Amino acid sequence: MSAHTQNAQNTSKSSVTVIGLGPMGRALASAFLAAGVATTVWNRTPGRDRELVARGAADAATPEEAVAASDLTVVCVVDYAAADSILQRPEVTAALKGRTVANLSADTPDRAREAATWAAEHGVRYLDGAIMTPTTTIGTPHGVFLYSGSRELYGEHKPVLDALSGTHSHLGEEIGRAAAFDLALLDIWWTSMTGYMHALAIARAEGITAQELAPFAKGIGAILPPSFDEAAAEVDNGTYAATVNPLTSAASTMAHIVHVSEAHGIDASLMRAAEGLARRAIGLGHGGDELHRLAELMGRNG
Repeated sequence: MSAHTQNAQNTSKSSVTVIGLGPMGRALASAFLAAGVATTVWNRTPGRDRELVARGAADAATPEEAVAASDLTVVCVVDYAAADSILQRPEVTAALKGRTVANLSADTPDRAREAATWAAEHGVRYLDGAIMTPTTTIGTPHGVFLYSGSRELYGEHKPVLDALSGTHSHLGEEIGRAAAFDLALLDIWWTSMTGYMHALAIARAEGITAQELAPFAKGIGAILPPSFDEAAAEVDNGTYAATVNPLTSAASTMAHIVHVSEAHGIDASLMRAAEGLARRAIGLGHGGDELHRLAELMGRNG
C-alpha cells in the first residue's frame, strides 16, 4: 500500500515520516510503529522498508510523497550532505513548505546552522537533533535524544517524538547546540575507547589477558563521573590549582606509558599527544595545576 493511498493529506500530529532506513532509521520507524504512530517511510535504496511495511508502515514511492504524508519528518541519514541531497530537491522542498523537519543525522554545528538557514529561506520549520545511544536502545527507556531550535516547535512535536521513549532534552534555541553536544560527547567516547584499546595492547604485551584487566578497568571507569563533575566546575570557574595530581606527576606517568608501549613496538602516538600537551602546560608555568588546565590550554587561539 502506498503512502499516497494510506496517508495522503494526513498532517495529523499523531503521524510521522521517517527518511533514511539504515539501522538507526529502521529502529526509529519501528519505535514509532510500536507506539501506534502512523508512520510513513522512504529510503534511497529500495527494499529496506519491507519489515516495516509488513508491520503497518506506509511506503512512499518518492521523498516528496513521503514528506507530504506527515506534519513531522524525521531524517536519519549518514550526514547532512546526504540529507541535503534529499530535502533540497525542488519537489521535496515544495512539499515540505509549512511542515517540520527534525534532522537526527550526525554532522557539525555549522552544518546544522546551514540547514536551518536553508529551511528558513524555504518556509520549512526546522529542528536539529542527535541520538546519543545505539539502535538497541531506541523505543526503550535507555534511549537518549538531544534537540535544539525553537522551543515552541519542539513542544509542538514532543508528543510524537516521545513515542521513541527514552530521555529527550531540548538544549536551547541556538540550532547548533545539539550537534555541539553530540560531538563533545562522542569525543569522550572515542578517545576513551581508543585509550582502552591501547591499554589492552599494553596488557597483552605484558602477558595480561583483556578479561583479566577488564574488572580493574571498570574500577578506573567508576572514578570518572565524580572527576567529570569536579573538572567541569573548576573549568567553568577558571580554577586549576592541583589538590590531588599535579601536571608534573601526570606527565611522569604518561612518559612511563610511552616508554613501555614503544619497548613492545606498540604505537604510542595517543599517549605522546597527551604527554605533549601536559609538558606544554608545564612549560607555560602550570606544572602545579590539575589536568583540567589542558581544557583552557587547548581552547586558546594561536
